[in-house]
Amino acid sequence: MTDTAAVIWLTQEAHDRLTAELAHLSGPGRSEIAEKIDSARSEGDLKENGGYHAAREEQAKQEARIRQLEDMLRKAVVGEAPPDDGVVESGMVVTATVAGDKMTFLVGSREVAEGTGLDVYSVNSPLGAAIVGRSRGEATSYTAPNGSVIEVEIHEAKPFQA
Repeated sequence: MTDTAAVIWLTQEAHDRLTAELAHLSGPGRSEIAEKIDSARSEGDLKENGGYHAAREEQAKQEARIRQLEDMLRKAVVGEAPPDDGVVESGMVVTATVAGDKMTFLVGSREVAEGTGLDVYSVNSPLGAAIVGRSRGEATSYTAPNGSVIEVEIHEAKPFQA
């Protein structure tokens, strides 16, 4: 059995989009940033060179995104939706009452839900960790980062359909 906390379920479309983004960032994207840095460096004193510092910051963000994409794609399970068994796991759209409010959200990766308007909770988030492995009809709780205990009742868990 696969460790659901380590798996990132992706649709084929999301996987293709992320693969293309990674290819761009790690190829032409790196070259573009290097050119910006070289151009800004040639403008003189680096201590007061806003263009140079902005380009270096952009480079750092890009490298972080490359690492994130590589990690995500390494853990990805593509195209296979989780079983429609009512058990919460990555790739499921969950309807639940959370702290008294009825909510519908995806458990998994925001990249999968892009353009759907669904809120997304990672399986590693406090809410995600509390409900993964639980079934419709079950109630549980988790401690929020501010120390509050949040009650959760699961009403439905269905595989995400792009």
